[in-house]
Amino acid sequence: MTTLRAPQIAESAVVSEAAIVGPATRIWHFAQVREQARIGAECNVGKGAYIGAGVLVGDRCKIENNASLFEGLVVEDGVFIGPHVVFTNDRRPRATNPDGSLQTADDWQMGHTTVRRGASIGAAAVIMPGLEIGRYAMIGAGAVVTHDVPAHALVVGNPARRIGWICVCGAERMESAPREGEELRCARCMTARLASHRR
Repeated sequence: MTTLRAPQIAESAVVSEAAIVGPATRIWHFAQVREQARIGAECNVGKGAYIGAGVLVGDRCKIENNASLFEGLVVEDGVFIGPHVVFTNDRRPRATNPDGSLQTADDWQMGHTTVRRGASIGAAAVIMPGLEIGRYAMIGAGAVVTHDVPAHALVVGNPARRIGWICVCGAERMESAPREGEELRCARCMTARLASHRR
């Protein structure tokens, strides 16, 4: 059994003492990880990324530079989050109440979003709150996601719309949607899977 090394955290990163960072995870310059956030093992958190209070990130995730993961988010294992991606958590944001007073945490309802295993979110995509991004789904760069995305769906645009289905490795489009619990695999996916079983 391999023992993973301790996490590596850049001196300029701000990581709360109340956050949990898994082994072999790297957190780069000027990133911020808030209290009660939990980041799994072997993740990469890019420069300037923000991980909000209570956000849960699985193992072997890549969070690129300046991505914003606000409170109310769960990210499962093996997820790619591109640079400048924003996960929002308030569908109707306001700075003030009708009486002009500054809103507090008691004045709005947080939306909760889940990104399932193996999904990829392209650069500068915006994910609205209260959604589920399915296993191995792929969100195109710059997309604005306003509805749930099924497993293996390939979506693009504003608002994001499905233009096809994508395999586990992301290299090839597939002809049809997966059946319940099925993983769509191209020849490359199958070769990699067989090789991992031989080890």
